[in-house]
Amino acid sequence: MPVGGLVPHAADDAADLIVRNAKIYTGDSGRPHAGALAIRDGLVTAVGDDAEVAPFVGPATTVVDALGRRVIPGLNDAHLHVIRGGLNYVLELRWDGVPTLRQALAMLREQAARTPKGQWVRVVGGWSAEQFAERRLPTPAELNAAAPDTPVFVLHLYQSAILNRAALRAVGYTKETPDPRGGQIVRGRSGEPNGMLLAAPSALILYSTLAKAPTLEGEDKKTSTQHFLRELNRFGLTSAIDAAGGFQNFPDNYGTVTELARDGQLTLRIAYHLFPQTAGQELDDLARWIEMVRPEDGDEWLRLNGAGENLTWAAADFENFAQPRPELSGGYEAGFEKAVRLLMGHGWGFRLHATYDETIRRDLAVFEKLAAEGLFPAGNRWLFDHAETVSPDSLDRVAALGGAMSVQNRMSFQGEVFARRYGLGAAAEAPPVRAMLARGLTVGAGTDATRVSSYNPWVALHWLISGRTLGGVALRPPQNRVDRETALAMYTRAGAALTGEDEVKGILREGFFGDLAILSDDYFTVREGDIPHIESLLTVVGGRVVHAVAEYEGMAEEIPAVSPEWSPVAHFGGHWATGGADRSGARQAELLGEAAAESELHWQWRVQRGLADGGRPEPYDPCFVL
Repeated sequence: MPVGGLVPHAADDAADLIVRNAKIYTGDSGRPHAGALAIRDGLVTAVGDDAEVAPFVGPATTVVDALGRRVIPGLNDAHLHVIRGGLNYVLELRWDGVPTLRQALAMLREQAARTPKGQWVRVVGGWSAEQFAERRLPTPAELNAAAPDTPVFVLHLYQSAILNRAALRAVGYTKETPDPRGGQIVRGRSGEPNGMLLAAPSALILYSTLAKAPTLEGEDKKTSTQHFLRELNRFGLTSAIDAAGGFQNFPDNYGTVTELARDGQLTLRIAYHLFPQTAGQELDDLARWIEMVRPEDGDEWLRLNGAGENLTWAAADFENFAQPRPELSGGYEAGFEKAVRLLMGHGWGFRLHATYDETIRRDLAVFEKLAAEGLFPAGNRWLFDHAETVSPDSLDRVAALGGAMSVQNRMSFQGEVFARRYGLGAAAEAPPVRAMLARGLTVGAGTDATRVSSYNPWVALHWLISGRTLGGVALRPPQNRVDRETALAMYTRAGAALTGEDEVKGILREGFFGDLAILSDDYFTVREGDIPHIESLLTVVGGRVVHAVAEYEGMAEEIPAVSPEWSPVAHFGGHWATGGADRSGARQAELLGEAAAESELHWQWRVQRGLADGGRPEPYDPCFVL
């Protein structure tokens, strides 16, 4: 953007990119605020006011006028299934942020009409029934009506999936199909599956069913990942720690991000983990990987960060709060100890999926046994993920062993069901974020997207600050919430510390990576309820503009068009564009119109089920009673 009064200098230290006229929050305690900064060769080279940065303007420098907007360091999701999400992104219909079930079903109906034979319509995470005005799930009958012939799979959290008749045929579920271990195929009176799958408590039935759907091949996988990374850039994300996960095999499923990194086409910095996929051969897989790669192999764009979030399947609990806490096998510690010993002995860090304190206490007992041999703390980074019910005593033990924590906003999607099972008192401390920080633990923040929570970091930041679920219920009291500056640090500096990059990433200081976002609204002053509506107008990673809208339209690097052409992303995009809170009279009228439409649908539903006759009741207005 040309700016009057700035005269280019032919200096050897001219910047590649300058951001000026900004309200920059640097995250650097030495200089937390600035008005301008310069980036050269991917690194911040100057931070100050416009006058201090002006000498770095050269003939080829791109000067961006922030127009007085808020600028922050690029966000870093400390627990995101970015690799798996990228391989499937363009195949998925996203209900993230959609305000009503009526709208969600309309999107599904439209997508089914354009989906070719042999393909599915799939809604895989990022939403909760609590976000809808109707406060309910879709029914199998509604999916059948919306898509009579196209298979439809709708995943709801770790709890359930809803399939239409076409999908049941596609996966081959019949009256004779047995329930898998830890799951339930819900059936009607005849014994035939009715379209509901329940995690009871294991989500394996949900994920193994989804795995039967068609996948992308060749260039389409690469294009899908590029568009997913751009979608993350849209919200100001510049880094993520990939937590691996089920059905993500190494090295096969890592090939796409590796190819993009090799070609310089990544727009998000990724630190990844390796997750043994097959129960019974976890130690063999870990031993094989130790010979193939080492932690921190790679560069600032793609690097190995360790093992996890499972090391052995027997040690993993399930996070389905609609079901009782699972009882893990009594003897899992023996195999688990061998895995931890192998990793720590070879300099590998790890992360552990652990929802419940009962699991965490058992894991810590193994670590304390190994600590007597000098394996803890031994300089290797390790952490617990999730930890919704971790106890104060367990946190003390984590701190003593040199561990860290990573929390996600799963409770903003599942908080109501958690509270119904465990009570409001337990929900108020799930997880105990302030207690973690009070012990000096590094606490990274993330989403656990894409199969449960949405990948939108501003939804997670809102949860950290407000304690509210998607349904607006304030479960976490003020004493277990954090202020906006602390929440942002958890989403920037803490994530960098979890990958050993806190000396180069997470703040805007000379010598650090030139990763930043110009925001649509000022995160520090916007109304609390509007935090989830924030997006980035311009996202920069290493001095490269990777996302640009509004006044900056056209500045971002181009990527191939979405393919295949029938992709839901090609027509609906990703996360629902809310456009921020609108309290205008016109919007109120629109909402009343939507409510009236929902009322009409409710009446029709009652008539169809014999709960009301077909005739309308006579209107009654006491003002006209004689």
